[in-house]
Amino acid sequence: MENAKLILNGKEYELPVVVGSEDEVGVDISTFRAKSGAITLDDGYGNTGSCKSAITFIDGEKGILRYRGYPIEELAENASFVEVCYLLIYGKLPNQAELAAFDHQLTRHSLIHEDMKKFFEGFPSSAHPMAILSAMIASLSAYYPDENNVDLNIIRLLSKARTIAAFSYKKSVGQPFVYPLNDLGYCENFLHMLFAVPAEPYKISPTLTKALNLLLILHADHEQNCSTSTVRMVGSSQANLFASISAGVCALWGPLHGGANQEVIEMLEHIRADGGDYKKYMEMAKDKSSSFKLMGFGHRVYKNFDPRAKILKKAADAVLAELGVADPTLAIAKNLEDVALNDPYFVDRKLYPNVDFYSGIIYRAMNIPTDMFTVMFALGRLPGWIAQWKEMHDDKSARINRPRQIYIGAPKREWVPVNKRA
Repeated sequence: MENAKLILNGKEYELPVVVGSEDEVGVDISTFRAKSGAITLDDGYGNTGSCKSAITFIDGEKGILRYRGYPIEELAENASFVEVCYLLIYGKLPNQAELAAFDHQLTRHSLIHEDMKKFFEGFPSSAHPMAILSAMIASLSAYYPDENNVDLNIIRLLSKARTIAAFSYKKSVGQPFVYPLNDLGYCENFLHMLFAVPAEPYKISPTLTKALNLLLILHADHEQNCSTSTVRMVGSSQANLFASISAGVCALWGPLHGGANQEVIEMLEHIRADGGDYKKYMEMAKDKSSSFKLMGFGHRVYKNFDPRAKILKKAADAVLAELGVADPTLAIAKNLEDVALNDPYFVDRKLYPNVDFYSGIIYRAMNIPTDMFTVMFALGRLPGWIAQWKEMHDDKSARINRPRQIYIGAPKREWVPVNKRA
C-alpha cells in the first residue's frame, strides 16, 4: 500500500500506512511532528491508534468481537472464564495440563494477607466497593514487591481480586468475611464468599455459576477503551502491575464506562417509582427537548447489535426463568426491551439493548447489589487489563505515553504586583 500524503503550508509529507491482520488501515504519524513541527488533534482519541495489539479485534460495523482470533460467541458457548484468562494473557488456549496447573495456582493464591483485613476496617461502611477495590489492589504491591516475577503476580492478582471484591461487599453490609474454599472453582468461590454467612449452609446455584462465568467472559476485554488505555498509559511509565490495574479500576468506575449497567438499574427504579409507565419514558427518549436519557441502549463502538448483548439476552431469559424472579423493575426492563426491538424509531437508529442493559438485569436477578455492578465488571475485565499491560511490558520498544495538546490559554503576560491589580 502506498504512503499517505499530507500537505501543510504548501509542503508535502509522506506518512507510512500500517495495515493490521484484519485489514485495518492506519496512518503512522509518529514522525510527523519532528518533520513539520505540527501535531494532529483528536479530542478523546476517537480516531487515534495508541498501540499495535494482538489481543482483541472489534469490527463495530459488523458486530464482531474476537479474543486472540476466537469469536466471542464460541468462547461464550464453550469456555470457562479461567480458560479465557489464560487465552488473553498468554495468547493461546491452554491444553489440559496447562489449564489444570493454572487453575491450581489460582486456588492456591486466593487468600489475602491477614494484615490487609485491617485496611477494610478503616473504610466507612458507606464506602463504595470500587473505592475499596482500587485501593486494595494498589496495596498488593506493598505485599508483593518483587516485580520480576510477573507470572506469579498475575496469578496473585487474578485470584485475590475476587476475594477483595467479596470482602468489599461484606464490609458494606456489615457481615463477617467469608474465606475462599479450595474445593470450589473460580466462579463458585466468588459466589460463596459473596453470599455465604457463618453457621448457615450456602448452596451454590449452577444457574448463577453459569451466568457469572458468561458475564465475566463477555467483559474480559474490549480493545483500547478508557480503562484499558489507562492501564497501558500508567504501565508505560514502568509502574508495576498492581498500580497499573488499580488505575484501570478507577477509570472503569465512571458512569460513561463501567458504571453504565448500574445506571440502567437506577433508570429502571426511577421509572418504577414514577408509576411504571415505561411507554412514557420511551416517548421521552425520542423527544430531543427532554433531558431523559435512555441508559443501556446503543453503543459507541457497535453500529449494529452488540454481539455480547445477543448472548446475554438468552442468558437473561434463562436466569429469570430458572430463578423465578418476580421483580417489577425487571418487568419494566423486559417491556423497554420489547419496545426497542420493535419500534421503528429505535430500530432505524440501531438503538438496541447493549451489554450493560442485560448485565444489569442479570446481576439484579442474582441479587447482587447495584453498587457492586461495576466491581463485577472490573473482575471480568481483569484478564484483559493484565494482557494489555503484559503485552506493553514485554515490548522493549514501547515508549512512555505522552500525548500532546493545542494550547488555547492566555499568551505571555507580564507579572502585576498585588497592589496594582484591578
